[in-house]
Amino acid sequence: MATNPAHIHAGDEAKGNWVTNSPAYQTLLVLLLSLNFGIVFFDRQALNALMPFVQPDLQLSQTEIGLLAGGLSFSWAIAAFFVGRLSDSIGKRKILLVIATIAFSLCSFLSGLATSFLFLFAARLLMGAAEGGVMPISHAMVASEVNPERRGLAQGVAQNLGSNLLGSFAAPVVLVAFATAFSWREAFYLAALPGLLSAALIWFMLREPEPAADMPAQVSGSTAGGEHHSSIGFLEAMKVRNMWICVVVGVLLVAHFVITWAFMPNFLVQTRGMDAFSMSWLVGSLGIAAAIYSFVVAGISDKIGRKPVMVFLPFLSLIGPLGVIYLDPAGFAGDGLLGLSGYATVLIPIFFIGWMVNGVFPIFMATIPSESFRPIHHATVLGLAMGSCEVLGGVLGPPIAGVLNDAFGPETFLYVLMVLAVLAGFVAMGLKETAPAALRKRGEAANPA
Repeated sequence: MATNPAHIHAGDEAKGNWVTNSPAYQTLLVLLLSLNFGIVFFDRQALNALMPFVQPDLQLSQTEIGLLAGGLSFSWAIAAFFVGRLSDSIGKRKILLVIATIAFSLCSFLSGLATSFLFLFAARLLMGAAEGGVMPISHAMVASEVNPERRGLAQGVAQNLGSNLLGSFAAPVVLVAFATAFSWREAFYLAALPGLLSAALIWFMLREPEPAADMPAQVSGSTAGGEHHSSIGFLEAMKVRNMWICVVVGVLLVAHFVITWAFMPNFLVQTRGMDAFSMSWLVGSLGIAAAIYSFVVAGISDKIGRKPVMVFLPFLSLIGPLGVIYLDPAGFAGDGLLGLSGYATVLIPIFFIGWMVNGVFPIFMATIPSESFRPIHHATVLGLAMGSCEVLGGVLGPPIAGVLNDAFGPETFLYVLMVLAVLAGFVAMGLKETAPAALRKRGEAANPA
């Protein structure tokens, strides 16, 4: 595909399809992909939000709650690995995205039919398998179709805006209200409907991206300058410093995220005595916060660099678990804002600040890997980043936290969250900067593998 080098700043790693896409189409692409991933997370978060209703009905233990979250993460991770590589191989990103969207929507109905732990576990495995390929394909589309100068912001919006408005905010608020009025089973049926509409919008409004032109580069330990490679192996990709650091940080922070959502709603109701209405708005505040940070954090990283935000924000996230541990709900009797309990009203700003860490997820899952490798490898390395995070952090984290909760008490997971955050902040210190604007200020050029 012919491109005009005059439109690409020196140091940019590739001449992508974005040079022929209008700004309006780039915006439409990002917004539709953000909506679609928001629906993915609406379905994924549904069980966490509905757990106070599901647990007593199905008599689930803390360990089983952890296994349900870990099981979905496992099949999600496997799909992220292989669907990402499949989309690179066949070059049909849009059709794979539409198929995955329809499949995960249908799987939500199965969760509502569950009558036992094993039935529900199987339904979540199927849902994870359907959902796992959505984000690698989406980020690969953004990387090739959107101007690199706005890649951090675009990928932040694609991953965080919809997922947090719909998955982290709307899911607990809407589904808890629906479950209260009807039942948790009907709430799952409701969660299945939006994905079918999203699949139709993607099919009719987005174009199939043209295959990206490879840009050979000389990278120590990888390929020789001028040599063309049409594929890259997972082990070869992991030899790139930024790749393995993003994977390690991702494992820690995905575990942090999934553990928070697996245990926090049930903990606030069953242990802290919060009513379901207040709980739904409190955890929903995480969604509003992360939706805002999808713009703020990603935009800041475009200006000052990826590394500073990757290092600082995990340490800031400590404020959330510390607030839950040390604030006594008995000291906040009565109603506060919007009829919420006083305890929930005090915790909302604490959660809001601490959850800024969610803004770095698209940076370590997509932006840094896509800036560290050639465009032809993007879906593969993004699948590696997301799959590794899910299989090691999302799969192992919740069951381990559940076992620790059963052994040492239901608040043990809060201490696990703090350990994970601190480790992530220290590991991120080893990153090499990749943001085009930050590199230009230093007089450095991007050097993708």
